[in-house]
Amino acid sequence: MSGDDGDPATAVPGPTNETQVRTLRLWLRGNVIDPNLRYGIQLAFGANDFETGNASPIFDAYFELTHLRDLNVRVGQFFVPFDRARTIREFALQSVDRAQVVRELTLDRDVGVVLQSQDLFGQGGRFGYHVGLFAGDGRNRFGAHPLGFLYMARVFVRPFGAFDDDQEGDVTRQPSTRLLIGGGIAYNQATDRPGSTTGTPYTFGTFDYLHAAGDLVLKYAGFYFLGEVVYRQSTSGRSLTRTNPTTMMDETVWARDGWGLIAQSSYNFGPVLDLAQLELWARYEQLEAIGDTDP
Repeated sequence: MSGDDGDPATAVPGPTNETQVRTLRLWLRGNVIDPNLRYGIQLAFGANDFETGNASPIFDAYFELTHLRDLNVRVGQFFVPFDRARTIREFALQSVDRAQVVRELTLDRDVGVVLQSQDLFGQGGRFGYHVGLFAGDGRNRFGAHPLGFLYMARVFVRPFGAFDDDQEGDVTRQPSTRLLIGGGIAYNQATDRPGSTTGTPYTFGTFDYLHAAGDLVLKYAGFYFLGEVVYRQSTSGRSLTRTNPTTMMDETVWARDGWGLIAQSSYNFGPVLDLAQLELWARYEQLEAIGDTDP
């Protein structure tokens, strides 16, 4: 809608409408030849699922060997298992979108290999770990990139045994304490993406990022709490500057250093009038930059 003079530059704001399917996923899972040789493929078709300049629908594509309880192997493209909040699947979220802290600071999908166990030493799921080596470029990156890798490790403890810590809320309302305490560390070497594994690549230069995270999940009789602290900082300087060979003007790119925290809680009251379950839910998050920011 334009103004009275017909000039689009002086257009008068008016009502607008936007309708879209933001997220649409297709999961294929199974095994090949042996029940312990598993595969997973997730394709994405929603309008909000694609990165700028990348039309590939592949989100997850991996093989997994689970013959050994203490040493499972997964290879392909999948979530970097760095923290709890990011690796909860979309269908198990209580909100429409993930927290901004998660989208900004944690590690996304990447191509690599992970050694892991959900039941280390066979103690009913009380101990687990992930150790991985990834390309560090994020999902669906094609062609040559600056040489460097993403190294990560995560450990976690469930003092009272395994439970559905990858499901937000306490749907089962079991009258028992279920607790997970975990922590992860990662180092992404020579990445050209502002979010380490996400974001539009820089036009020049790379950064080395150190990542750290700590998280806690608690469930008891309908009560649920998720707490997480995430940190990311460049170890190779705050900024890079070059002279553009075409314009002969200085250009600067900045590292995206920051930290954040999430506190999310809910209470499930169970079925109400024999209908759907009633749940109250709330989340607090804080996201802070570290050091100087891009002006």
